[in-house]
Amino acid sequence: MLTKKQVEEIREHLDKAQNPLFFFDNDPDGLCSFLLLQKYKQRGKGVPIRSFPGLNELYFRKISELAPDYVFILDKPNVSKEFFEKAREINIPIVWIDHHKINREEIPEWVYYYNPIFNKNSTSEPVTSLCYQINPDEKLAWIDIAGCIADKFFPKSYLKFKKKYPELSINSEDAFDIFYNSQIGKISRIFSFGLKDSITNVVSMLKFLVKAEGPYDVLEENSHNHLMHKRFNEIDSKHKKLLNKAIELVEKDEKLIFFQYGGDLSISSDISNELSFLYPKKFIIVAYIIGAHANISGRGKNIREKVLEAIKDFQDATGGGHEDAIGARVRVEDLELFRKRIQDFIESNKK
Repeated sequence: MLTKKQVEEIREHLDKAQNPLFFFDNDPDGLCSFLLLQKYKQRGKGVPIRSFPGLNELYFRKISELAPDYVFILDKPNVSKEFFEKAREINIPIVWIDHHKINREEIPEWVYYYNPIFNKNSTSEPVTSLCYQINPDEKLAWIDIAGCIADKFFPKSYLKFKKKYPELSINSEDAFDIFYNSQIGKISRIFSFGLKDSITNVVSMLKFLVKAEGPYDVLEENSHNHLMHKRFNEIDSKHKKLLNKAIELVEKDEKLIFFQYGGDLSISSDISNELSFLYPKKFIIVAYIIGAHANISGRGKNIREKVLEAIKDFQDATGGGHEDAIGARVRVEDLELFRKRIQDFIESNKK
C-alpha cells in the first residue's frame, strides 16, 4: 500500500494539474489505474503504451501534441533516459506510480516516484489498487476489481461489490477464478482485448469509459460501446482456438508448457495467464513470433529469475516483470536455445 503521506502527495499533484496527460501500460491494470485518476480529476487524456518493455522517447510527441502541464506514468517498469531528458528540457513535472521491482537509482531525482515495494512495509499490489487508495469512491469499485483481478490480485473492494452485484460475482477469493468465471471478470477481459484494437477504436473506447458510471454501462452492448464488444468477440474466439492448441501440448509428467504461435494477434500474456490458471503447478512459456523476434510471456514460481538468466547473453534480448510473471523479447534464432535453457533450469530446480 501507499502511505498516507504518499496518497496526499499524489492528490496534491492531481489537484495542481490543469491539463494532465496519463501514460499507462497497455493492459487492464494500466487502463483501470488511468480511469480511477481521471475520474478523480475529471479531466486529462490517457495514452496506452504499446512499446515493450517501457515508455520510450517516441511517445514524447504526445506531450508536444497535447501540451499537458503534468505527466503521470502508470504501471510501467521502464522509462527511457531519452524520454526523461526531453521532459526535463521543458521542465514538465512527472509523477510515476508503479509496482514493479526496478533499480531505483536509475530514476532521476526530480521525478516524483511512488512504488510500495520500496516502502517500509513492502508490498507489490497492482497500480489499480494504489490508485483506488487515491480515489476510494465505492461507486468505482468495479474499476478497482477489473484492474486487480487481471493482475492476479484479490482486492478487498470485491467483498462489498459482491453484496451489491451478486449477479456479476462468484463466491471466490481467487482473482483468476473471478477473472475467468464471472461477469466482472468479463469486463476485465473486455478491457484487455479492447486495448488490442486500432488506435482510433482504442481512443473511442477511452472516451466511452471515462463517462461510464457503472459495470452495466460496459456489459450491456449499445451504439456507444459496439466496437468494443465486437473486438472482444473477435479476439475471444481466436484466444480460445489458440488456448486449445496449447492445451493439446500438455503432458502430465512435464513441468513446462511451451507454446509458440504466429499471426497478426499478440495475446501471449492472455494465453499464458489462462494456462497458469488451468495448470497452476506448471511453468508456462508462450512465445508470439513476429518477424525476426519472439515476444515471450512466462508464468510460474520464480519464472522471472529463470527467464532473465536464460536470455542474459542473447543479443538485443529484453525482459522484465514480476517474480512469477514476466515478459521478454528475443530473436527467433535464439528461441530454441531459450527453450532448452528454461527446460534445464526447471528440471534442475535452479532458482
